[in-house]
Amino acid sequence: MAVLAPLVALLYSVPRLSRWLAQPYYLFSALLSVAFPLVRKVPPFCLGLPTQREDGNTCDFDWREVEILMFLSAIVMMKNRRSITVEQHVGNIFMFSKVANAILFFRLDIRMGLLYLILCLVFLMTCKPPLYMGPEYIKYFNNKTIDEEIEGDQRVSWIVEFFANWSSECQSFAPIYADLSLKYNCAGLKFGKVDVGRYQEVSTKYKVSTSPLTKQLPTLILFQGGKEVLRRPQIDKKGRAVSWGFSEENVIREFNLNELFQKAKKLSKQREGAAMEPVMEENIRAPDTVQSGDGLANGESKKDK
Repeated sequence: MAVLAPLVALLYSVPRLSRWLAQPYYLFSALLSVAFPLVRKVPPFCLGLPTQREDGNTCDFDWREVEILMFLSAIVMMKNRRSITVEQHVGNIFMFSKVANAILFFRLDIRMGLLYLILCLVFLMTCKPPLYMGPEYIKYFNNKTIDEEIEGDQRVSWIVEFFANWSSECQSFAPIYADLSLKYNCAGLKFGKVDVGRYQEVSTKYKVSTSPLTKQLPTLILFQGGKEVLRRPQIDKKGRAVSWGFSEENVIREFNLNELFQKAKKLSKQREGAAMEPVMEENIRAPDTVQSGDGLANGESKKDK
């Protein structure tokens, strides 16, 4: 069972992975991640390359290259233990594979290492990770609208994500947050997002650092009555984020979404009932008015007669 479960999960994700690899960002990332194995193993690229093998075979890994690749595998396995989504797993594999490729190319030939670094820089500047474009019930704020919405109706609770488009963690969390908005959005509980990478004044006001070193992106804040009630991840005394997994289960548990949703639904029903009462009273009074009017008219006619 321990072997079958990962295989089933992988097979289940094959259609999704195939759609990713069809996109330019993931396609070029995959090519850069396997660049050194291709150069080392595939003729005619491998012919004439320096090697430390005793048999002099230039088209196979030497012992040092095998050590580096094994070390890479260990790092990826350790890093992926904290990964939640498939996007995070794939992103970790790509990132550490590129680092290992750079080390291997520099070890092989400094010119090949520099060429590989240039290719990676060109890739970073020209290819951006695809943004989530699926269904969602999320309102996007700017530096002017965020305060108006949060402080507008004191009865509405807001969960706001502070994100940046360049953050891989924010991109991985995007489909999870969208799915939560589809499940829990209602009149009394709403979901919002604001790009603090674009609106620095929002970042300063709500004390969300955009520095990659602080690891505060993404940040989720619950607002009730226009005031902050809960924030994840929490910030320590040094201004760094306390490690917290942005899984759907963690968000539901930490923010009590089920309880918030039920309270918000009751509130919206009460508001609808209060709005319907004046309408019902007018409908009840209307026939009485007509009847008294008819009686008055009839009385006048009889008197006239």
